[in-house]
Amino acid sequence: MNPLPPPGTPGYTQALLADDPIWLTIVKVVVVFALLLVMTLFMIWLERRVVGRMQQRPGPNWNGPFGLLQSLADGLKLAFKEDIRPVLADKAVFFIAPVISTIPAFVAFAVIPLGPEVSIFGHHTALQVADLPVGILVVLACSSVGVYGIVLSGWASGSPYPLLGSLRSAAQVISYELALGLSIIAVVLYAGSLSTADIVSAQQNGWYIWLLPVSFIVFAISMVGETNRAPFDLPEAESELVGGFHTEYSSLKFALFFLAEYVNMVTLSAVATTLFLGGWMAPWPLSLIPGVNSGWLPVVWFISKMFVFLFVYIWLRGTLPRQRYDQFMRLGWKILIPVSLVWIVAVATLRVLRNQYGTISAPVVLMVGAVVLVVAIVVALMLPDRAADDDDAGSEPPVVGTYPVPPLDLTVPTSPPKRRRAVSRGPAPETAAVGSGQKEDA
Repeated sequence: MNPLPPPGTPGYTQALLADDPIWLTIVKVVVVFALLLVMTLFMIWLERRVVGRMQQRPGPNWNGPFGLLQSLADGLKLAFKEDIRPVLADKAVFFIAPVISTIPAFVAFAVIPLGPEVSIFGHHTALQVADLPVGILVVLACSSVGVYGIVLSGWASGSPYPLLGSLRSAAQVISYELALGLSIIAVVLYAGSLSTADIVSAQQNGWYIWLLPVSFIVFAISMVGETNRAPFDLPEAESELVGGFHTEYSSLKFALFFLAEYVNMVTLSAVATTLFLGGWMAPWPLSLIPGVNSGWLPVVWFISKMFVFLFVYIWLRGTLPRQRYDQFMRLGWKILIPVSLVWIVAVATLRVLRNQYGTISAPVVLMVGAVVLVVAIVVALMLPDRAADDDDAGSEPPVVGTYPVPPLDLTVPTSPPKRRRAVSRGPAPETAAVGSGQKEDA
């Protein structure tokens, strides 16, 4: 057994987990797998209940107390449904695509620290499956691999609609994964490590949500786009693509895609808690109580923080309408990524100045920089688009084929004045008199 470094120092959790026996590692894997399954079932129920209250309807309330067994009933229903495979589908790829989407979602949770050092059957270990020196990169790698399952499912279905949905989803996930990765760089610069356990330990004196607010905002927006959730659920827009990349899937294969979406939500919520909310550390003022950050109690703080992000997921789905695809991509490429690049340069510059001079207060400078950056974004959004040139304004548009193109200065003519309709009020008095006299003469 190698000697352990002092607690709280970089590499301590890695050395502690390296001494775990194989049976303890298997127990941790089973517990994490069961936790994610239970969280998925609970999230489906919670989403239906919360959205139901927002829309003034009860939600599931029949199966089990408060409808808690409704998600389990839906899962059993999917398992016993007929498994239909299109004739033109690629059999092998059609089968393996949902598996590729689901497995990375579970693997990414292995590097999340759920709590501090505890004793399990006499063995001192950390509440974490694995702590790698590049742990946060494992999360990004797993989310990248999950894209292959989406693309392959659309291609292997043999139908144009799932293919269009998979292409949209690939473009969306790649675009927002860039912003997601850039928002993590500032956290890594301050923590000085890519290990998730070291990042949590570095937040003992203050959470990064207050020190790096711009990184947190970019990460929070990107995680919604990364998981294809409303208002960014464009790859699954039923009104446009008949359901997206999983249109041709049914039974357990569709259930795997459903499971992967909710597991990704739980995993990214856990990552956001680890990076910006101090991980398993108790919030202030509970952190002032002795013993709240030791033992099994920190698991409660971690899951509570994670549920805050999960509730925001549900809240957004029940309140915001779906965006257009061009608006969504413009938000990622023209706002989130440039803002992240400018923020990284500001944070890196501040770190260099502090290391050389040591007289600059980091929180004050970062908060001032964040305010300036937000003001610049607001001004950029308020500026109008590029105005048309004077030469283009008076010129006629080009003729497309043989179809006539109306001029740009076409105006609708005014409507002609309405004419009064002559109203017949019966014969004139003289005519009536003459008529009556003729009748009398006859």
